[in-house]
Amino acid sequence: MLLGYARVSTEDQQLDLQRAALTRAGCQRLYEEKRSGAKRARPELERMLDHLRAGDVVVVSRLDRLARSTRDLLDIAERLRESDAGLRSLQEPWADTTSPAGRMVLTVFAGIAEFERALIHERTHSGRLAAQARGVRFGRPVKLSSDQVALAQRLIGEGQTVREVANMLKVHRSTLYRAIAPADTTSDMSG
Repeated sequence: MLLGYARVSTEDQQLDLQRAALTRAGCQRLYEEKRSGAKRARPELERMLDHLRAGDVVVVSRLDRLARSTRDLLDIAERLRESDAGLRSLQEPWADTTSPAGRMVLTVFAGIAEFERALIHERTHSGRLAAQARGVRFGRPVKLSSDQVALAQRLIGEGQTVREVANMLKVHRSTLYRAIAPADTTSDMSG
């Protein structure tokens, strides 16, 4: 079955042109909505995807009506593939997963998107390493200053329990244990 999906971004825009093109293309059922494509929650798109059967073909007037990004398009195309359904765009004839050429083009897009994600990961990793080399600290902020850690070590060395010192510094005992452990691994930290 040919299923048409039509979308406009705002309530004051009309679906008439898309509706007419999808009907001319032979779509037996239309799913329509007036929502921004940038929004992940598109109820009619989800309803259509949930009702797909093997052999169905989703038809759109243009790909940007279905997805706003390559990643979004690939995610939707994967859901279609899992349902043994196809995708066809009226304005972009190369985007037809019911043909070998269309599947190949989508595979190339998927490869490019994966390559782009790998480059982003690599750049992010390099950026983190460079920032760490400059002394930037990642993670949660430190709860205890170096002066507080030194005070805690001194008080524990004088016989106070970790529990007492943690209460005085208004931190959990485990926070205090982590702070003093690297500097003091030999003293008794019971308490």
